[in-house]
Amino acid sequence: MNALTRGRGLLFGGDYNPEQWPEHVWAEDAELMKAAGVNLVTVGVFSWARLEPEPGARDFGWLDRVMDLMDGAGIAVDLATPTASPPPWLGHRWPQTLPVDESGHRLWYGSRNQFCPSSPVYRERALGIVTDLADRYAGHPALALWHVGNEYGQVCHCDESAAAFRAWLQDKYGDLATLNEAWGTTFWSQRYSDWAEIVTPRRAPYLINPTQQLDWRRFCSDALLAHYRAERDILRGRTPDTPVTTNFMGLFKPVDYWSWAGEEDIVSNDCYPDPGDPLSPARTALTHDLMRGLGRGRPWLLMEQSAGAVNWRPHNLPKPPGQLRLESLQAVARGADGLCYFQWRASRFGAERFHAAMVPHAGPDTRLHAEVRAHGRELRALSSVAGQPVPARVALVFGWESWWALEERGRPSDRLNATDQLLAYYVPLWERGVSVDVVPPSAGLAGYALVVVPNLFLVSDRDAAALTDYVRGGGVLMVGPFSGIVDDRAHVRTGRFPAPLREVIGASGEEWLPVDGEVRCRWSGGAEFTARTWTELMAAEGAEAVAEFAGSGRPAVLRHRAGEGVAWYVATMPEPAALAEVTARALADAGVRGAVPGGARLPPDVEAVRRGDVLFLLNHGAETASVPVPGPAEDLLTGATADGAVTLAPRAVAALRSHG
Repeated sequence: MNALTRGRGLLFGGDYNPEQWPEHVWAEDAELMKAAGVNLVTVGVFSWARLEPEPGARDFGWLDRVMDLMDGAGIAVDLATPTASPPPWLGHRWPQTLPVDESGHRLWYGSRNQFCPSSPVYRERALGIVTDLADRYAGHPALALWHVGNEYGQVCHCDESAAAFRAWLQDKYGDLATLNEAWGTTFWSQRYSDWAEIVTPRRAPYLINPTQQLDWRRFCSDALLAHYRAERDILRGRTPDTPVTTNFMGLFKPVDYWSWAGEEDIVSNDCYPDPGDPLSPARTALTHDLMRGLGRGRPWLLMEQSAGAVNWRPHNLPKPPGQLRLESLQAVARGADGLCYFQWRASRFGAERFHAAMVPHAGPDTRLHAEVRAHGRELRALSSVAGQPVPARVALVFGWESWWALEERGRPSDRLNATDQLLAYYVPLWERGVSVDVVPPSAGLAGYALVVVPNLFLVSDRDAAALTDYVRGGGVLMVGPFSGIVDDRAHVRTGRFPAPLREVIGASGEEWLPVDGEVRCRWSGGAEFTARTWTELMAAEGAEAVAEFAGSGRPAVLRHRAGEGVAWYVATMPEPAALAEVTARALADAGVRGAVPGGARLPPDVEAVRRGDVLFLLNHGAETASVPVPGPAEDLLTGATADGAVTLAPRAVAALRSHG
C-alpha cells in the first residue's frame, strides 16, 4: 500500500466504466476527476464482453485509449480482470459453465456472476482473457494495482462441482472410513460406501448432515480462492511489482476471508452503510476493524462505498449532506489509505441505473458532486496519516468456520447468531473509544490486555488451549454464551459445557435454556437488569457469580481468577446497558482506557479512534457534542487549534494532532 500512496497521499476515486459512455464523455470525465482530486480509478470490472466480443476475439483499442487518458491526467488505474461476469456467448455455447442451485435449477445469463467456480471451461476461458490483459498492460505507466474478479461468493451444485467436492474431501480425509467417522454417518443411515455416492448438500426432505454442510462451505470458499489464485499468479508472473487485490464484502458469510487475506497484497472492501440503521456507525466501524485485522494491521483500501442512495434495498434512503465525508473519514480513522466509490458516473441504463455516483445523472453542477470535490481536496490535508497504524490493546475473536457451524439448522435457537453477538460485544467498546483488533481464533494473543470472544461455538483443542494459556499468563478474557460447544468436525463436546474452557472460566453448564421475551437478572450488589432469548443452567466451580438470574440463584455472569489473569463468562444475552457494564469491568481488570484523555466517557453517537499520532473524533449524532481532548492540538482538517475540548456539529469530524 505504501507504494500506492507514496507521492499521492490518500487514494481517492472509484469505479470507472467508460465502456458505458461515448468517447467524447471520457475527456470531460478526466477533467472532472482532476478537479475533484481523484488519483485512482478502477477500470474494466464488467468489460469481458467488450474485450472479447466473441470467443477468441480481442478488442483492446478502447481500453488502450482509456489507460492513456488516465495516465495523461495523472490518475492511476486499478485494472480489473473482467471474470466476475462472463459474456452471454460463454453460457450459450458452454451451458455447463452456468451455476446450478441446490434444487438442481440452472441459473442463466442476463445478470452477473453466472459461472460455476469448478467449471474447467470457465477456468480456461477466464485465464485466457486474464493472460492477454496482463501481457498487454504490463509496464503501462497508468497501471498501479490489479483487481481480480469482483465480490467473490458464487456457489454451484452441478455435477462438476460435486466431483470437485469429492476430490477436496479425498484430499482432506484420505479414505471413506475417515470421512464417515468425521461426518458421523451412522446417524440416519448416511454411511457412504463409494466416493461417487457423495454429492453436494442439495435440497433434501429434511435437515442435512451439519458436518457435510460445514465441509461444503469450506470447499466453496476454497474453490473460489483457487480461482483467485490462478488469476493472481498470472498477473504476478507478468507484473511482479504491481500489487494484487480483490474486493471483500465485510461480514460476508459464504467466504472465509481469514483464509483469503494472506493471498492478497492489499486488503480491500466494499462497504454500504444503511442510513436508516441506528447501529450503522458502530456496524461500519466493526467492518473497518475487520479489514485492518485481515491485513494484520496494515492499511487497507475501501474499494466501494456509495456517494448517496443505493438502489438494491427495498427503500433506499439518501445520505444527508455531510454523510459522504463522515463515512469516508471514518474509514481513514480506522486504517484505510484509499477511499473509492461505486461509481464515478451514474449509469443511464442497466440494473444499477438508480445507484448514486460521484457524478449524478443531474451532472457535475450539483450538491452531491460539490461534496465529492470538497472531500477530495481536503484529503490532501491528511496525507501524513497514510501508512500509520491503529494501535489496539483489545482483541475481538471471530471465525468464519464457527459462524458457519453455529447457524446450521437444528440448534436450540435460531435467534442467537454470530454477527449479532459480535456487534453486541463490539458496541460497548466502540462507545468508549476503545480500539479493537478483530482476530481469528488461531491468532497470537500475547500483545493484548483484553480478549473478547462474543461467540465461539466451534473451537479446536489448540485454540481453546491458547485461550486458557492467555488467561493463565495474565490476560483478561471475556466469553459470550454457547461457546466451546463443538469441535472442528462440528461434533458436540460431551460433558458439562463449555468443555474446553471449563477450567479457565471456573464454571460449567448442563443445559441450554432459550426463553421467550425477557428474563430478570440481578447484580451481586442488588441492582437488576434484563436479558433476552438465551439462558444457561450454570454452576460456579471457583468462579464468582457477578450476576444471577433473579429468583433462581443461577449464575448469569461469572468472573474467575485463573493463574495470573481473569476470565469472564456471560451465560445469557444481556440488555445493552448491562453488557456495557460487564465490558467496563473487564476493561478495568485489563487496565484499558479509551482514546479520550483520562478514559472519559464519550457523548452519545461520538466516535473516537487514534491512528498514529492523530486522534479522530466523529459525531454521528443529530446534536452538537463537546469532547475533552489533549491540548493544545491542531485539527488537520481545519487548521484550528483545540485546547481542552472540541465542539463537534452533527456529522462533523476533527483530526487532532497534539502540539506536544
